[in-house]
Amino acid sequence: MMWIALAIHVTDEALTGFLSVYNPTVLALRAKLGYWPMPTFEFREWLTDLTIGIMVLALLSPAAFRNAAWFRPIFFFVAIVAGVLNATGHTVATILGHTVATVRFSRPAPGFYSSPLLMIVAVYALLQLRRSGRS
Repeated sequence: MMWIALAIHVTDEALTGFLSVYNPTVLALRAKLGYWPMPTFEFREWLTDLTIGIMVLALLSPAAFRNAAWFRPIFFFVAIVAGVLNATGHTVATILGHTVATVRFSRPAPGFYSSPLLMIVAVYALLQLRRSGRS
């Protein structure tokens, strides 16, 4: 279930100092580009927001299991953005050892350890969405 993989991933990020890489990356991108749509966070705010989001996904799980038509686009979005793209980002950052040129870190990147699980669950979710869309 996607919400469980996300909960594990957020725990991994929290324990490995994700915000110490994320916030400087956002600030560097804003400085370079003049605008960057992602916010910076304090730890408590970040963890609270993600916890609420994960709880909402958990509460919506019955809709996913029923294959509710209204939930399919939401689930697709979560699988792509929070799953595939998120896991890919942590993996690429681990390979490079940085996010942007000015934000370097020792490898692996924060949040990397749970990225394979997140990717597997997201790909499985996408396959299930594809399969169940044909029924």
